[in-house]
Amino acid sequence: MTPLIRSGLMFGNLIHIDSPALIDRYNRALEHLTGKRTALSDFHIDISGFSPEVGDELGDPLYLNHLGCNRQFILLTTRQQGAPLLDATFSTSRGILKQFIAANEDQLFALTARDAVAGELVNSVFSVADPARLLDIRKIRIEADTTKGTLRDAAELGRLSDRFLQEEDAWFDDLLIAQMISVAERTGDIARNPVTLGHAEFDQPDFWTSHFGGLYVFRAAGTVIGADVPAEMPERAIALSDRKALARFLDEQGLVEPIIRQKGAGAAAVLRQKMDFILVDMADGAGIPLEGTTRGDLRRIARAHADKLPPEYTDLSRMVAWAEEGAPWPRVTSADPAYFYTLRAAPGPAKALVNQLLSELCPKDFRQLFICHKSAFYRAFRGWSETRQAYAVEYLSREYMADKAGARAQLFGADDPLVREPEATEGPWDRARAAEQAAQRKDEEHKAEERLRRVGPWSSLGRVR
Repeated sequence: MTPLIRSGLMFGNLIHIDSPALIDRYNRALEHLTGKRTALSDFHIDISGFSPEVGDELGDPLYLNHLGCNRQFILLTTRQQGAPLLDATFSTSRGILKQFIAANEDQLFALTARDAVAGELVNSVFSVADPARLLDIRKIRIEADTTKGTLRDAAELGRLSDRFLQEEDAWFDDLLIAQMISVAERTGDIARNPVTLGHAEFDQPDFWTSHFGGLYVFRAAGTVIGADVPAEMPERAIALSDRKALARFLDEQGLVEPIIRQKGAGAAAVLRQKMDFILVDMADGAGIPLEGTTRGDLRRIARAHADKLPPEYTDLSRMVAWAEEGAPWPRVTSADPAYFYTLRAAPGPAKALVNQLLSELCPKDFRQLFICHKSAFYRAFRGWSETRQAYAVEYLSREYMADKAGARAQLFGADDPLVREPEATEGPWDRARAAEQAAQRKDEEHKAEERLRRVGPWSSLGRVR
């Protein structure tokens, strides 16, 4: 995997941690979450705070993701929102973390200036040893606080200040005032510098999980897809090898569309690229050197081995001939090896998930596999020859990394985002708190004004909220 790491195609965009202050904060958070510490003087972290170096040191690649179910996280900087999520066990986890950081960026920036923020992506399931439990994961909730409990203290100060404003004769309650002063020394001025975080809930309707060999869960359609779907699954199960059932499901649910919708060279260019990748797979299998191979070289390889071209290649070439030269329309069905190569996900909330599924059905297209299904790409990469590895690294570095957005727009449509993030929903605690505040606001304002008129120089304490 060294060529991928050196080119930034693996472990790219990780955050380098080498400051003693940040390492100390990381250790406090790590000990708070797991009871462990690292002795490393520098390491790299992903969006969740997971470090492959720390994982190696501890001998536990799941030290922040116990049982691969409720992922814990450590935030040292808001810059983590641009980092990848390594070894994701659920396809929605990175989007949830990224949206959480973006929604609370100002507050997290202030909190991480002095401490680490530690938390967890919580759902009602703590183990997926029973595959049916995957279907019980419907919402993800984020819970977070600093290692010193700043948010907890801020909530406590808010509760005490509510008592101070609401209770008669609170100005004469020395114990209450002392408690407020003590907590305020830890939180600072929460009126000017709020330290609350939006604890959002995220729906998890459709998702992929690495558990049980990799499963695609389409909850709304009541369908689970995988290489070997466990028999315990109560939902309709479709095996990845059942091409006819898969094609019918994707079509009936309106989840896919053809890459080529009309004649012209634009869409045909995508198929030509896929044809090149299929040739690369064939050439590697035949022991043909690939280092420095150009598109012209690939065409010469195709001519020299015309009798051995894979069926995917010939099917796609007929479709390109229709689009560019007016040749007869080639009828391609799910029984044809090229069928899924001709499709992409239709616009909709499941677009990223469907493109990931298609990449697994079209493994010879290493570019789509790299974009949509990193773990599957890395597994495949390990089994390639050195020349094929070098070709893939050079191509991805030159063609994809140079213009990610442009490449994705060409492959998946102009509406395709780099990351499709789950939609946040307002949690019950948010609604309850908002209703409570609305009901008390007028009464509190009246009482506060009355008390502030009576206490003179103590009025600044009355404004602590």
